[in-house]
Amino acid sequence: MNLKIFFTWWNRQTLGTFLKTLFFGKFVGKDEFGNKYYKNKYDERWVIYSNNIEATKITSDWFMWMHHTIDSPPNNKEKKYNWQKSHSENKTGLKDSYKPTKIKKDSNPKKYETWKF
Repeated sequence: MNLKIFFTWWNRQTLGTFLKTLFFGKFVGKDEFGNKYYKNKYDERWVIYSNNIEATKITSDWFMWMHHTIDSPPNNKEKKYNWQKSHSENKTGLKDSYKPTKIKKDSNPKKYETWKF
């Protein structure tokens, strides 16, 4: 095991989180991104991220569980409606971020007439 995992939070967890999970954490579930969710006997809840640490990788159903909105952890076998999109993390600042198409400029951009006194 690599030692930098224990001392740097950007490598999934620190030494404190590792020990808390090892001694007090009860595994609750795993989402489709591979993030693992834990809780202890005082109902504290936390997540160990699978790859890079990005809070927007938590899906909405696990977000509700993490923030005590729902008591039971979500199951991944629940049927989703076909109009529901799959979750994606925030891509701001990345090459995959949303870039709107440019609007062509008209020769007369005004859509109104000014009042004349």
